[in-house]
Amino acid sequence: MEQDVFTLPEGLTDAAVLPSWEALPDFGLYMDQVITLLDQYLRFLPADKDGHIVSASAINNYVRLKIMPAPVKRKYHRTHLAHLLMILPMKQTVGIADMPRILPGDADEAATRSAYEDFSAQFSKSAQFFTEQVHALAQKQGGDGEEAVRRLAWGCVLVSSFADMLAGQLIGRLPAPAAEEKGKK
Repeated sequence: MEQDVFTLPEGLTDAAVLPSWEALPDFGLYMDQVITLLDQYLRFLPADKDGHIVSASAINNYVRLKIMPAPVKRKYHRTHLAHLLMILPMKQTVGIADMPRILPGDADEAATRSAYEDFSAQFSKSAQFFTEQVHALAQKQGGDGEEAVRRLAWGCVLVSSFADMLAGQLIGRLPAPAAEEKGKK
């Protein structure tokens, strides 16, 4: 029996739910624990060759670039997890240089929590919207087989391209982080 060509990949949208702030561990985790937890939370994202969503070197790079706060005595806390849960889905589209414009940076816990809760709500709405749009697009395409899959792929690529362009323009309207502004003077 052939699978419906317009069925979304298993887990793509049903797993695309971020944990609530309260569900994030409220104690320090070591890097390997953070990576394991992120693999569970973000299982809908593509994994690397080692089967992980993110590497330790990537997390260290985010800290070095001040996209997220540094760990406290080599331990990562709720605010660090929140940053990573925002960074990793967005890095599929947003360049690392633009991340500081749309993330809370080294903000205090209350500001990070507020940003994470807003991001999480928008994430859920976007995942639901995406699912609805793909199903609507699939119904409009009609047919089956390779041509139908190709048309649906074109539609997804084009929607993604337009969304990327708009996101880039919107991010460009946001003020540069203070450190970036100082470097321009």
